Amino acid sequence: MSGRPWDASYQDGPAPWEFGGPQPAVVQLVSEGAFRGAVLDAGCGSGDNALLIASSGVPVVGFDVAETALARAREKAVELGVDAEFVAADALQLDELGRRFDTILDSGLLHTFDAGERSQYVVSLASVANPGATLYVVCFSDEEPDAVPHPISQTDLQTAFPADSGWTIVSIEPRRIETRMHEHGAPGWLATVRRN
Repeated sequence: MSGRPWDASYQDGPAPWEFGGPQPAVVQLVSEGAFRGAVLDAGCGSGDNALLIASSGVPVVGFDVAETALARAREKAVELGVDAEFVAADALQLDELGRRFDTILDSGLLHTFDAGERSQYVVSLASVANPGATLYVVCFSDEEPDAVPHPISQTDLQTAFPADSGWTIVSIEPRRIETRMHEHGAPGWLATVRRN
């Protein structure tokens, strides 16, 4: 919840989870036209995913608690001539944004929360999701549990989005997640979740 530990990860160069580009799963989603309407990038970091999405012509708001990351994201947007908005926000209190979105991307945020925080986060996401909104979650998987911090199982995902949460899991597919620490990518999931 505090931005300081996260911000420190960006102050001496790229954070370990940033590798200089958007996640391959996000590249694929953009190529398929998956991002529609107003888009929220949850835990956007220095903006690589948000900027790719925005370059496809949809309005994007990226949020993070790390001010250093947000400053870099804004710099990149100017350098690339891409129109995207980057704001500081607490993932567990997104209603404070006072806005709603049609598509939400979570690339690498959900798996940083423990089980109790995940349920708060899912409620927080619901507060900014329009009816019928689509949420894409890219997270580390438990396929190789020793290879990643905070591995998440399919059961963990289903527990995070129970039937009474107002969300329905449409699909969970294996994906590789690029980081600076994994030469051939880390095991992950791409979950597609729909707001009821």
